[in-house]
Amino acid sequence: MSEATPATPPAPQLILQPRESLFGRFGKVLLVLLGICVISMIGMASQVQQYFGDGEGPREKYHSLSKEAGNKIAVVHVSGAIMEGDTFVEDQLEAIEKDPTVKAVVLRIDSPGGTVTYSDRLYHKVKELREERDLPMVVSMGSLCASGGYYLAMAVGDQENAIYAEPTTWTGSIGVVIPSYNFSRTMNITGMQDLSVVSGDLKLMGSPTKPRTEKEAEVLQELVDISFEGFKEIVRAGRPALAADEETMTKVTTGQIFTAKQAVELGLVDTLGFLEAAIDRAMQLANLSPSTVRCVEYEQRQTPIQQFLNATSHQPPAASGVDLRALIELSTPRAYYLSTMAPVLLRSN
Repeated sequence: MSEATPATPPAPQLILQPRESLFGRFGKVLLVLLGICVISMIGMASQVQQYFGDGEGPREKYHSLSKEAGNKIAVVHVSGAIMEGDTFVEDQLEAIEKDPTVKAVVLRIDSPGGTVTYSDRLYHKVKELREERDLPMVVSMGSLCASGGYYLAMAVGDQENAIYAEPTTWTGSIGVVIPSYNFSRTMNITGMQDLSVVSGDLKLMGSPTKPRTEKEAEVLQELVDISFEGFKEIVRAGRPALAADEETMTKVTTGQIFTAKQAVELGLVDTLGFLEAAIDRAMQLANLSPSTVRCVEYEQRQTPIQQFLNATSHQPPAASGVDLRALIELSTPRAYYLSTMAPVLLRSN
């Protein structure tokens, strides 16, 4: 039997890769360095803008009425929780203060309220602008104008027919809340302990890691009562009819939310109407006509880094989650003029 002839091995294959030129390697390095420089310049520009400001404030844009008129009615938007760290409302007020062509203001409020301190700060800012410039002001309530939002609405003063609510608006919730939670039983189950070292018995007042003592409850209630009295004084100043009717005043300051129709009947709101009706009323108070005034509103300017990120990303901004700062704020006793059925997990930014 003859032996099989061995198969001829395949010829070796040579793969030749083109040698990268010196210019190609240099070009890649140059592109990387250029990218680093661009990002660094954007970051520095953003820091400079944040420190010195851009000198222009929010961007003004046309809303309605005459496009050629020089006189303006400014719509100031107050949206979302009224919290420290969000300066957009103050930026709008500052833009109006610097603009002598603004002859009237409409406060467009769609807010559940916010912290006692910042609600009061914005109230005084608006009131100061109204008095210094002698500007007619009208409130237009959005879907919700409650608690600190209503507190801010009182800044328009006791002008006649100056507070408008849409037919589906909810308003009221006049009151104060200091959110407080007790997680001590959960901690006992998990074996966690609070080993904080404190300087006094009340230093951990409001901490969620332990049950509240009777003394702590008394102190917190006193803080709420003081802030509540301040809220009621603001309402009395803005709604003289309520100040003269103590029975109704008591009824509207229980923390209850009211429909727009109920709010009109109780004297919290002057009339039902949409934003356009409030603009017409502001125009009337300023003795202007549709052909002689332009209605404007404002939008926030973005920092260079925000513009860069928005231009390079197609993803929508992530929803604000509960971060370390939010958890710290949660464990810190703080008073709110706020209408909510959820735990206070609001971030300041």
